[in-house]
Amino acid sequence: MSAALGRLRDYYVLSKPRIIILLLITTLAAMVMAARGVPPVALVLWTLLAGTLAAASAGALNCVYDADIDAIMERTKGRPIPTGRISPRSAVIYAAVCGLISFALFYRFVNPLAAWLSLAGNVYYVAVYTMWLKRITPLNIVIGGAAGAVPPLVGWAAVTHAIGGPALGLFALIFLWTPPHFWSLALMTETDYAKAGIPMLPNVSGEERTKREIIYYTLLLVVASLALYPLHVMGALYLAGAVVLGGIFVIDALQTWRGPKSAARGLFRYSLLYLALMCAVMVIDRIIA
Repeated sequence: MSAALGRLRDYYVLSKPRIIILLLITTLAAMVMAARGVPPVALVLWTLLAGTLAAASAGALNCVYDADIDAIMERTKGRPIPTGRISPRSAVIYAAVCGLISFALFYRFVNPLAAWLSLAGNVYYVAVYTMWLKRITPLNIVIGGAAGAVPPLVGWAAVTHAIGGPALGLFALIFLWTPPHFWSLALMTETDYAKAGIPMLPNVSGEERTKREIIYYTLLLVVASLALYPLHVMGALYLAGAVVLGGIFVIDALQTWRGPKSAARGLFRYSLLYLALMCAVMVIDRIIA
C-alpha cells in the first residue's frame, strides 16, 4: 500500500500541482465573471476537472523534456524523473492519457471552443516555451507567459461559448504579471539556471538589469490593470482594488531593486497573492456591478 501511495505521489508531483492551483483560480474567476454569479455546478466541476488534467499533461511533458536540466538544478533535482522514480516513457503515457481525457471532457461536457483553447494553451506551453524558447533566449518567460494566461479564456468560453472583454483583460494581466513573478524567482536561483545552461535574465544580463526589467514590467502591469476601468471592462470597485494591490506590487518591486537579492523572495510571494486577490476583486466587481 505504501509503495502504491508513493507512486501516486510521484505522479502528483510530476503534474506540478502548485501551477495547477493558480491556473484553476484564474479559470474559475473567469467563469464567475462570465456568469455574473455562480455558474451551473456541473459545468464548473467538468471545467475544473478537465483543466486539471490538461495542466497535469502539460506539466508532465515539461518534466520529461527538462529532465536533463532538472537533474542539475538544486530546486528540481528531486523530481520523479531525474531520481528515476518515474521513467520518461511512463511520464509520456501519463501525459497522453491526461491530455486525451481532458480534451474529451471539455468537448463533451463543456463545449468545443473551451476544448480547443485548452489544447492550444498546452501546445504553446510544451512546444513553444519548453521545447523552443526556454533554452535559447532570456525572453523565454516574456513570450512563454501567454501559455499561463490561457485559462481565463477557457473559463469564459466554458460559460459563454465565446471570448469576452473581462477574460481578455485577465489574459493581459497574467501575461504581464509573469515576467516580474518568474524573474524574482530567477534572482533567488540564479546560479542554478547558469549551471543548467538556461538563459534566464539574471545569469545572461546580470542582477541589476533584471531588477530594472522587473520595475518596467511591474509598472506596465499596473498601468494595464488600471486601463480596464476607462475601457469599461471593469468598474469602480475593481479600480479601487487594482490601485491598492498594484501600489503594493510597485513598492515591493522597488524594494527588490534597491535592496539585497533576498528582497526578491518577498516580491515572489506577494506576486502570488496579488494574482489571487486581483481575481477576487474582478469577480466581486463583476457580480456587484
